[in-house]
Amino acid sequence: MIQPTLLQPADRRLAAAAISSILILGSARLLLDIFKTNHQPHLSTIHNKPSPQPIFLSPADRRSFSPAKCNPFEGQWVWNDDHNPLYTEDSCPYLVKQTTCQRNGRPDGAYQRWRWKPAGCELPPFEAAKMLDVVRGKRVMFVGDSVMRSQFESMVCMVQAAVPRGARSFDRVPPRKVFRAGGEWDVTLEYYWAPFIVESISDHATNHTVHKRLVSLDAIDKHGATWKEADVLVFNIREYDVATAYKVAMETWANWLEANINPRRQSVFFMSMSPTHLWSWEWRPGSDGNCFNETYPVEPAGRPYWGTGSNLQIMNIIGDVIGRLRRVKVTFMNITQLSEYRKDGHTTVYGERKGKLLTGEQRSDPKNFADCIHWCLPGVPDTWNHILYAYLLHSYRS
Repeated sequence: MIQPTLLQPADRRLAAAAISSILILGSARLLLDIFKTNHQPHLSTIHNKPSPQPIFLSPADRRSFSPAKCNPFEGQWVWNDDHNPLYTEDSCPYLVKQTTCQRNGRPDGAYQRWRWKPAGCELPPFEAAKMLDVVRGKRVMFVGDSVMRSQFESMVCMVQAAVPRGARSFDRVPPRKVFRAGGEWDVTLEYYWAPFIVESISDHATNHTVHKRLVSLDAIDKHGATWKEADVLVFNIREYDVATAYKVAMETWANWLEANINPRRQSVFFMSMSPTHLWSWEWRPGSDGNCFNETYPVEPAGRPYWGTGSNLQIMNIIGDVIGRLRRVKVTFMNITQLSEYRKDGHTTVYGERKGKLLTGEQRSDPKNFADCIHWCLPGVPDTWNHILYAYLLHSYRS
């Protein structure tokens, strides 16, 4: 048994993360059954799934994205006055205050007008109803920290308008949040708080310290008991300050995959880290700020941009662990590089700290209080989900 390890992450990478995996399970499963208002969600008994319905694939769906012909993570951010987000803060009631930058006073909205354009292909247009069709009858779970929670909320907001008001519900049962699209879809989207994937003293969703982390690097079964009942799993693991500890945690996760995933029925995708933009000298030499008041992406200058907030040693560990898997095939999805350019997309002083919006005094001190880790919504996590949708649609099409 590996002894619990006390970790003290450096401030510069306090909450950097976003490593994810999608595990698409097969036909029979346990469904999460959400009771009506004032009742706790609980696991139902096994029942028959709705019969799969054919999905209409448009010409754009058929000719656009193919991972064999196009790398969707290489490309550029394109400005488009006509590019509107798929939802707004007002149209989606499921966003937390940490991400609603416009409502919290951010004066500009230009960060919502940038569209990711892969080199050599186009992503299929995102269609909420089609996304729900692809995961019809499934339980989709996003597992990780607060950055992963933002990706979960992004996906909920991207699909919720397609669901009749009376057929959708949202429940908060720590460590989970659960959105259900009932009716013809019978889909649940869930968020499960597990910032280090393995078990830790930070596993309480609301009562945990951000300064000291005690993790059990070989303990994962408590979490995994809930995960393996899902049909689609999207993982995120917070970056550890100690690379060797990170590797052990990743190996524990990989061993869990090998023991619990049936490669004949399940597909696994691994999404990389969400970058930070803590020091403006990285993109503007000689400056001494951070992401505050940044309104445009980083100029690529003819070469890929990598900031110090992205740990290439960690990226190598990920590649090594995935490469040694034998039973489970994992597709690596590098959202780090495309997100590196988006220094303009963070919540800065228009978010929360310790569950409360920043005071006027704190907002006047962005050098110490700007959040350059989390993202405004609508925003960059929508693009991550758009690419995820493209992969799921391509898998269905194939």
